[in-house]
Amino acid sequence: MLFLLLSSGLFFGWSLGANDAANVFGTAVATRMVRFRTAAIIGGIFIILGAVFSGAGAANTLADLGSVNALGGAFTATLFAAVTVYWMTKLGFPVSTSQAIVGAIVGWNYFTGTLTDYHSLTKIVSTWVLCPILTAGFSIALYLLFRWLLRVAKMHLLRMDALTRAGLILVGAFGAYSLGANNIANVMGIFVPASPFTSFTIGGVIQFSSAQQLFLLGALAITVGMFTYSYRVMMTVGNDLMKLTPITALVVVLSHSIVLFLFASQGLENWLIRHGLPSIPLVPVSSSQAVIGGVIGIALIKGGKGIRYRVLGGIAASWIATPIIAGLLSFVALFFVQNVFELKVQRPVPFALTPTVWERIEQEGISLEGLEDLRDMQFKTARQFEGALGARRKLPRDTLEIVLHFAEKDSLHVAPKDLGNIDSGWLTPLQMEALRSIADSSFSHKWQLHEALMKRTYQWHFRPQNRFNDNFNKELKRKLTHVYDTFRIEG
Repeated sequence: MLFLLLSSGLFFGWSLGANDAANVFGTAVATRMVRFRTAAIIGGIFIILGAVFSGAGAANTLADLGSVNALGGAFTATLFAAVTVYWMTKLGFPVSTSQAIVGAIVGWNYFTGTLTDYHSLTKIVSTWVLCPILTAGFSIALYLLFRWLLRVAKMHLLRMDALTRAGLILVGAFGAYSLGANNIANVMGIFVPASPFTSFTIGGVIQFSSAQQLFLLGALAITVGMFTYSYRVMMTVGNDLMKLTPITALVVVLSHSIVLFLFASQGLENWLIRHGLPSIPLVPVSSSQAVIGGVIGIALIKGGKGIRYRVLGGIAASWIATPIIAGLLSFVALFFVQNVFELKVQRPVPFALTPTVWERIEQEGISLEGLEDLRDMQFKTARQFEGALGARRKLPRDTLEIVLHFAEKDSLHVAPKDLGNIDSGWLTPLQMEALRSIADSSFSHKWQLHEALMKRTYQWHFRPQNRFNDNFNKELKRKLTHVYDTFRIEG
């Protein structure tokens, strides 16, 4: 049953490998500088490395968009995102797997009454615009640099050919690593909140988290997809949109790889924050949009000639259609999966203004005047609760989020036997000590567990909001989610 529920993620990984692998080696294969088999082997190895060791950053942002908290829901949403990508791949369009999974998650949100995190959605959608523009800029700059270097070097054609082949393999490996790090979120990120795996230690030294186990499975599926079905889309990217020379192919792949790496690297984000610089959002960007942005950059530097606008128009139309189709398919399929096949597609998350919650919200300085008739009423979904609040009183968005946070009900028990499932290598010694000190305690709200931890060590406290503390607060939020998922009592 577990394999069946994860099979949609594996199918989606196969679809991503069949489609987006073209963005890494498509131009190299289409220009006959690298053999397809060589490209597939190198790409597969580095996709796995990128997914397992650098895939967490973008996956967390995707989870913020909508926390699909049951394997049945994750299975259905991912399956129909994969179906959408497979359909577009059959038509020869290099579509965005990011757009497909985002559309499917939003479809799940609407079906289950879960509120969509529009801040996360806006951040993700903005990258769909920024990604091709940024790649085009890198492509133009790198093309000018390469052209100058070749003019200065006055290299023999045979030597240039050998160096170009080597360069295409190196940037292809970098691109595959970046693709795995960034786009594994599309394949398995949706399963992370409902992951069936537990962390374990290899040799008493290396911690292999439940998320990394999911990412490894997804990366293997991507690799299979790259081997078995990516050749046709490689030729679309490499030849149909615009004829590329080996040098321009190298520039396009390098530009694409840099952009994917920028949006996936937690190390780079930490470095930027430490030096007081604006950080780049860790989101799963569109590999397809990135590589096509790179091709457009080359075309622009050459005066806009050579672009096949009919092909470009078809690709752009598929980008618009992808999230809409995936969202609609996901919404309809969830109805059948839940009501016909009787598979659990969500873990119910009720909301209630109990006396304890009422008192805690007022401690935040928030007046609940006009909401007295909602006391002790229970609502099945966040959307129902938000609607009841809005019908009585218009709350500012930040106030509404605080009320929702405290009113969300849960069932948590810090069982001593489950402490071993906590990733102790991730938490600090003081954080682990605080957890052990509340062993055997039960809580009906997540915030109660968090406050119990905060009373025992300052390391469970969020820091004041500013760009220097953003990274710490993001990491603490992920740790708390890990704690809640570990100690939640299902049913």
